[in-house]
Amino acid sequence: MTNSTQDMGIVVRTPGGPEALEWTTLDTGAPGPGEVLIGQRAIGINFIDIYFRSGTYPAPSLPLIPGAEAAGEVQAVGPGVTGLVVGDRVAYTLPTGAYRTRRVVPADRVVKLPAGVDFDVAASVMLKGLTAQFLVTSCFPVRAGQTVLVHAAAGGVGLLLGQWLARIGATAIGTVGSAAKVEIARAHGYTHVIDTSREDFAAAARELSGGDGCDVVYDSVGKDTWRGSLKSLRRRGMFVSFGQSSGAITDLKVSDLSAAGSVYATRPTLFDYIKTRAELEARAADLFARLASGEVRATVGQRFALRDAADAHRALAERRTTGATVLTP
Repeated sequence: MTNSTQDMGIVVRTPGGPEALEWTTLDTGAPGPGEVLIGQRAIGINFIDIYFRSGTYPAPSLPLIPGAEAAGEVQAVGPGVTGLVVGDRVAYTLPTGAYRTRRVVPADRVVKLPAGVDFDVAASVMLKGLTAQFLVTSCFPVRAGQTVLVHAAAGGVGLLLGQWLARIGATAIGTVGSAAKVEIARAHGYTHVIDTSREDFAAAARELSGGDGCDVVYDSVGKDTWRGSLKSLRRRGMFVSFGQSSGAITDLKVSDLSAAGSVYATRPTLFDYIKTRAELEARAADLFARLASGEVRATVGQRFALRDAADAHRALAERRTTGATVLTP
């Protein structure tokens, strides 16, 4: 093949609003040693893409190609790559770079897809599904009988967490932002669903937990929810802040943890839990097995053309989505 081919993708040259997402031509090189070229069939969209686009998180470099997860087919294999051949169905997650039609990626960050997992589902779970996996198995290993509060229960990670927690035998309490999302969350494993537009979630969570509070809160909302999250915890419970869809938490003090009952707090990121190839393979194998068996179902609620990524960002930021959102090249 030639050394460089022109493809299409989305570029951010200066951080800003959705209009900063520019549809443009991109050069795609041939894979080098230890790399593969992937023709992308579906691309996941996540709040972290918005954080990088807007400048909430500093971009690794500018111009920036957003996107943390995608799935497709191997089109070329670089020298030294073993275990992957042209035609393999694969998926990957990396911090940025996925909003393009074709991409060269390190082979050790790529996993093969089982026959029962299609491209849309794979693109929607490499970041969100692996996040759900590490949250409940490693960050705070949930046990049967424990009570768990999950914010944004009708979102991509939230719908996966509800099902996962139900299979474990935990009592899952979810929060949603509107009445329309209550039944969606219930249908995905949540024992109780709190509509935050109508009631105080912290008071409701404590009541639903028998007054003791929850063992753990998984909070992807951030600024608008962290105080209530701490109030929702039992003594020595765990506050897991893994996102900030409403904005960054800027005023949490260590003394707040003691005031809430000697609670613990952590701010994890997936990439620290899949740092090695062995970790990535083990977590992906667990996730794919649960998907293939039907134990966990991935819900792709919306699809947008890649060139319409700005519309997808607006829908996600305005909380007009349910489940996962994917872009199609």
